[in-house]
Amino acid sequence: MRIETARLAAILGLTLIAGHPARADNPMSAIDWLSKSVAAPGTHRVQPPQGGKIPSSVPLPSRPANEPAVTKDARPAEVTVTVLGAPTPDSVGLLPAERTGLPRDLWGLTRASDIARTITEAEEPVLPTLQGLFSTLLLAEANPPVDSGPEGRLLLARIDKLLALGALDQASGLIQLVRSRTPELFRRRFDIALLTGQEDSACIEMQSSPHLAPTLTARVFCLARAGDWNAAALTLNTARALGQVEPEDEVLLTRFLDAELADSIPSLPPPEQPTPLVWRIYEAIGEPLPTLGLPIAFAHAELRPQAGWKAQVEAAERLSRAGAITPNLLLGMYTARAPAASGGVWDRVDLFQRFDSALASGKPDRIARILPDVWQAMAGAELEPPFAALYGDRLMHVGLTGDAATLAFRIALLSPAYERAALDRAATVPQPDVQEAFLIGLARGNIKGLTPPDSMSRAIAPAFLAPEIAAEPQHLLDERRFGEALLWAIARVGRGVHGDPRGVAEGLSLLRRMGLEDTARRTALELLLLERRG
Repeated sequence: MRIETARLAAILGLTLIAGHPARADNPMSAIDWLSKSVAAPGTHRVQPPQGGKIPSSVPLPSRPANEPAVTKDARPAEVTVTVLGAPTPDSVGLLPAERTGLPRDLWGLTRASDIARTITEAEEPVLPTLQGLFSTLLLAEANPPVDSGPEGRLLLARIDKLLALGALDQASGLIQLVRSRTPELFRRRFDIALLTGQEDSACIEMQSSPHLAPTLTARVFCLARAGDWNAAALTLNTARALGQVEPEDEVLLTRFLDAELADSIPSLPPPEQPTPLVWRIYEAIGEPLPTLGLPIAFAHAELRPQAGWKAQVEAAERLSRAGAITPNLLLGMYTARAPAASGGVWDRVDLFQRFDSALASGKPDRIARILPDVWQAMAGAELEPPFAALYGDRLMHVGLTGDAATLAFRIALLSPAYERAALDRAATVPQPDVQEAFLIGLARGNIKGLTPPDSMSRAIAPAFLAPEIAAEPQHLLDERRFGEALLWAIARVGRGVHGDPRGVAEGLSLLRRMGLEDTARRTALELLLLERRG
């Protein structure tokens, strides 16, 4: 229960201010929006006042670089021992090699720092199949680089890239695989928990692990979440007395600890780049910040039950476009209830529900009437892949004819059942036009004798007629740097998405050379059927 306003004001002894410009701290990670939930090395625990109790850890100035460490006895310093051949954090993965089809020796003799830099700088793919391939590479269990150590530089880069892609569940899964709980890993775990509504368990972990050295804001937040408002206020007051709280943090935490105290005060200005912790505190004080325009990981916060249905649907759409959630989650959001309004997202929800009902009826004429409209709505929102994954295979077996059957075939080509759809279409349409014939041949992996109908088809064709491997990826393959070769192929195909098709054949050829035939075919079909420009 919250303490009374007057008492809290007396404990805090704070002067409320409207806000302050954000600090220009250097980011502690490749992800610059991560919360500073744990203190940097060199922090010290605040001693409680005489007779008082502060269950808190507040960062104090670190020891000057030229000042020697103080020892309490004459025993030698503890030596860190690493067992040769023991697993390192860089080797962990959610997907074993048998499942991914990738070799365990992904990185060859490349240094961990170089691989981490390559992953960090890699552009996020736009095509759904390449999104899946990129995620698979990040999640793959593999032999660690030759210089991997306990710090897990490559693992952190993989986790950070997953966070950038909005793949919070996958990033959390990687973190859970690591036995040791380092501050850097916990910072990511804490932010994932904040965005997915699991902050209480993360706070318990923080409080039970002193080596994580929680910062003031994180400590106050967790104490308040546990219901200990007095300890939270005392922690903030002690930090203020020691000069260890920034003005903007002081204002935000004061309002967080007692909303009544801030009733007559103007709203705080929104921060330019909130962290998940700041975002949650703004939400707690009744000044929620929109997630649109923030990194895509923040969209997960809108999937929580306390968010409105419209916000949930829009967040699910955004995450679906990035390939960060399963199509079934989008299906669940779309069909949760009847839309109460019209326009924008509500029109898509209405069309989706009407189509789903028509498909359930099994009546071809009813399905044919609604299919063009729902497909146009999905295409307008760049949600064709999840729609195709949900319905593509089923549409090929409902007896559609004419234009509806042609559209259903194209939708099925974007689904995992693309090859079976091509075989069925070839059997029912013995003389397809030039464009459809090329699509059928591409789905079956054989375009010999077929005429490419457009410029993108002509860019794709060499990879399936006479694939050639460029010198750079061949060098990577020779050195068994397969992971880097995959990143090279993804980047080259991405050039085609951005309007330069010259690298398309090179990237697709490399994928086929590496045995990723399914990935190459599906990527080529997406290049032809989806309108993506990055």
